[in-house]
Amino acid sequence: MSAMIEVDAVSKWFGELVAVSDVSFSLGAGVTALLGPNGAGKSTVLRMLCGLTPPSKGTVRVLGGDPRRDLDVTRRIGLVPQQEALFEGRSALQFVHLAAVLAGVPDPEAAARSALALVELRADDGRPLSAYSKGMRQRVKVAQALVADPDVVVLDEPLNGLDPRQRLHLISLFQRIGDDGRCVVVSSHVLDEVERFGSRVLVMAQGRLAAEGDYHAIRDLMDDRPHRIRIRSDDPRALASGLLGADGVVGVRLEDLDGTVVETLDAAVLRRTLAVVARDRAVRLHEVTPLDDDLESVFRYLVERP
Repeated sequence: MSAMIEVDAVSKWFGELVAVSDVSFSLGAGVTALLGPNGAGKSTVLRMLCGLTPPSKGTVRVLGGDPRRDLDVTRRIGLVPQQEALFEGRSALQFVHLAAVLAGVPDPEAAARSALALVELRADDGRPLSAYSKGMRQRVKVAQALVADPDVVVLDEPLNGLDPRQRLHLISLFQRIGDDGRCVVVSSHVLDEVERFGSRVLVMAQGRLAAEGDYHAIRDLMDDRPHRIRIRSDDPRALASGLLGADGVVGVRLEDLDGTVVETLDAAVLRRTLAVVARDRAVRLHEVTPLDDDLESVFRYLVERP
């Protein structure tokens, strides 16, 4: 996968405040989610990717160029800012049309109408943007970001204010854009929605990059965090007593009428042990479910690390 975004040893400070500290990563085509608690430096990183602010140290390269100095690169980046940045007196078509003109799109009228259709807004709606709901305004921002058919799309909390159906629609749209060979970077705090984008994440904490890559692989590398696995069976007490003291098992507790939750340092060893214990104790297994290999658990583990 060739890199479309390259961030090398980047730091950014404002006076004595260090917002981003020694961050490096590279991204190719597809969707990557940028995650982190408030104040982690996510928006600052996105601003540097778009050339809106320079790094205090290190380098940012987008499509092989400097987004701060190379206008040809800047034109190939579409940005959905977190902040409201609309001309309130204009209609959606006028606003997106202006974005197309500024980007040098050959047929700005057709491009604006096409971009609005992508986000399911009517181009002939003559109301001013001030009359639009929060969700509609978000979709207008997405339309203006896509109007020039950019190679890199940067989205800062693009799902805020959207109803469930429109959230699903935009998630699907972002996935299609990534599948088309473009690089999509999306910041969001709604973790169950981020999982639908895909498994590739960048996690920031306290201005640093805490982890990057497939979050399932990140979880597998967390040797200091026991895996929690729920096992449903016809005799949870017999199963629990058989697992106590087994290799790699660090905790066992009963849950509900048929559930046993096991904490293990080695999930592969547990699977082999579980089969033997169930056979020896004549326990019938109904379900084995990992409890902490989802994005929410991975995110919580990473940002809580000292």
